Amino acid sequence: MESTRRDFIRTSALAGAGILSLPSKGLMASERKKKLPAIGICTPVEKNKLIVSSGCVFIEEVVRGFLVPDKDEKEFDAKLTLAKQSRLPVTACNSFLPGDMKCVGPKAVHNEILQFAETAFRRAATSGVKIIVFGSGGSRAIPEGFSREEALIQFTDLCKRLAPLAQKYHVTVVIEPLNTKECNFINSVAEGGEIVNAVNHPNIRLLADLYHMKMEDESPSNIVKYGKLLHHVHVAEKEGRAAPGTHGEDFSTYFAALKKIGYKRAISIECKWQNMELQAPVAIKTIKDQWKI
Repeated sequence: MESTRRDFIRTSALAGAGILSLPSKGLMASERKKKLPAIGICTPVEKNKLIVSSGCVFIEEVVRGFLVPDKDEKEFDAKLTLAKQSRLPVTACNSFLPGDMKCVGPKAVHNEILQFAETAFRRAATSGVKIIVFGSGGSRAIPEGFSREEALIQFTDLCKRLAPLAQKYHVTVVIEPLNTKECNFINSVAEGGEIVNAVNHPNIRLLADLYHMKMEDESPSNIVKYGKLLHHVHVAEKEGRAAPGTHGEDFSTYFAALKKIGYKRAISIECKWQNMELQAPVAIKTIKDQWKI
């Protein structure tokens, strides 16, 4: 099994390098801005065969579904086997913390979270996962009557403690702002960016989710303002959190902001699929077409 892990790490590293590689030094600045980031899909690795011909180049999994940090090594080894058999690499995982593992409020359990994170990050390093998405609306929701200022201090302190762990295992934790219907804390790229600035560590960065930005009517200008902190992007249509191309929604102003900052990392489609196998190629084509505008 150990040799299998080593082979898988090597394969994932090569694939990941290809996915997230930087543009050639010979490209002009204007060409770099036009270069389309790698596009992936948020889905269980078991479904890789449904999307391998869609044009996506990686899978974004779920922390508890793929890294299974609350399960034993045998269960994680089974996930590694599935990932090794996949035709697409798993390079990111979202939904970091379960809702009952509170990171803010009077019942915050930071030490428990750090233990959970240690296992998750270690397994991420083993499997080739480079990005851990910290949305986790249930975990970070501020309880009624609890001070927002105190919650901000708690969350920032937790991220400062998570940072060296993430660095140890060569992963980057990206804070994901969520719309106010899903969570009452960190609802904009601007709010998330200020927390990342306060943490001030290269392994704690920012995510821009275009669905949540649309839900909150947040200006694309915040992508430009906090662009130096941006490490990952999610996308879905505002209506029904549908796949791009379903209702014809326009993302071009957000893509223009990403191009302005020279964004060249990855974009994950995180949406509600009606038929992923049929919709995925349309979604990816929609992103590519609108990126070119």
